[in-house]
Amino acid sequence: MVKSDRNSVRRIILLWLAWCVILWGYQAAVTARYQVQYPDHVLFWTAANTDPQRWSQRPYLSEPFLNAQVGWDSEFYLSIATQGYDDPQARTVPPPINAQPPLDRPLPLNYAFFPVYPYLIRGVSLPLRYAGLNPIATATLAGVVISGLSTLVGMLMLYTWIQQAFDSETAWRSVFYLICFPTSFFMGQVYTEGLFLALSWGCLVCGQRQQWMRAGLLASIAAMTRAVGVALLIPMLLDWWQADRRSPISELASTPCNQSAQPKPSGQIGRELLALLSPLIVHLIWRSSTWGAAFQQVQSSFFNCRLMNLPAAGQAWSSAIASLGGQNTAAIVHSAIELAAVTFGFISCLLLLRRYPGIALYSLFILAVSTSCGTAWSISRYLLTIPTVFIILGQIGRSELFDRVWSMFSLMLLAMLTALFSFNLWAG
Repeated sequence: MVKSDRNSVRRIILLWLAWCVILWGYQAAVTARYQVQYPDHVLFWTAANTDPQRWSQRPYLSEPFLNAQVGWDSEFYLSIATQGYDDPQARTVPPPINAQPPLDRPLPLNYAFFPVYPYLIRGVSLPLRYAGLNPIATATLAGVVISGLSTLVGMLMLYTWIQQAFDSETAWRSVFYLICFPTSFFMGQVYTEGLFLALSWGCLVCGQRQQWMRAGLLASIAAMTRAVGVALLIPMLLDWWQADRRSPISELASTPCNQSAQPKPSGQIGRELLALLSPLIVHLIWRSSTWGAAFQQVQSSFFNCRLMNLPAAGQAWSSAIASLGGQNTAAIVHSAIELAAVTFGFISCLLLLRRYPGIALYSLFILAVSTSCGTAWSISRYLLTIPTVFIILGQIGRSELFDRVWSMFSLMLLAMLTALFSFNLWAG
């Protein structure tokens, strides 16, 4: 590793450490200083879920230890990590009338979440149990540790990819904009954002370096962390196709003039294709299993989320737009943030479609799936998984005026949303 690379890694590690201290310190300070009014009426369903009287029914969200770092989906990750998918304490949905065994029973909401992150929590909890904490507190600590360390890996991978594609300054700005993004606090909570960031950007870096086996492995793990991880095959396949159509400069320099480049053996091509298609294979195996069927049943019945549910999505986004002219000020702010997130995400995809079609199509897939599932929330959080957003921000950030204005705006939104989450109010 050259000296400049070591310096870059050192800077990123120091930046990450500062981010961890500031983020978790801010959450401790804001929950100690603020007093908020419950419940949260920002969306039609949030009031019932933020009523303090119901918290006694949710032990995974009421554990005092690191309580600011858990909320909403954290409940299910901790439940799976400590008790498994069929946790008797988990909330359930009734089976549909025509349900067939083994799905003809009340299904825990845990089935709506993928296994990699909660099972990692379970594994990391094993050595942490000697700290003397109760099982829920131990799992919470493990989840925060995994999220925090994964964020560091994601920052390093993001920097590596953009440095290779552009330059060091653009890469550094992109990393900074990532951790200052309005929803970046999710990467330090008991949520999958940090882990998925590390896996997806690690996969993209391996594809950039033509390390197809490693790329396929990381993509497969990502596909069992978040459903959209399966789409990593898009940039991998395009990178692989383009790599076969051009010869790296190093190969040209080392090949004698009287020799021609040898084609890949068919066996190697087959192995590489198998690795690149592995996230799709893993996803299809999971989807055809009882596990996958339970996922779809719970997502549809409770979370009102189905793939390409266009009628419901149209209604949800129409309601979000209509709320901008309503009397609910919390809903106005929330809808404005979500609509701005959709717009910026879509524009970032279009701007990179010509130069980096694989990255742009992958980002567009995530955005399309997220906006068409039947709900009109959490897009601002999903932007963390869209690579084009931070590539574009890193480029636009060359303007000092944009850099200062965006940093101020982003940090203010980050502070607001972090405080909301810390009090278990809806933040995305």
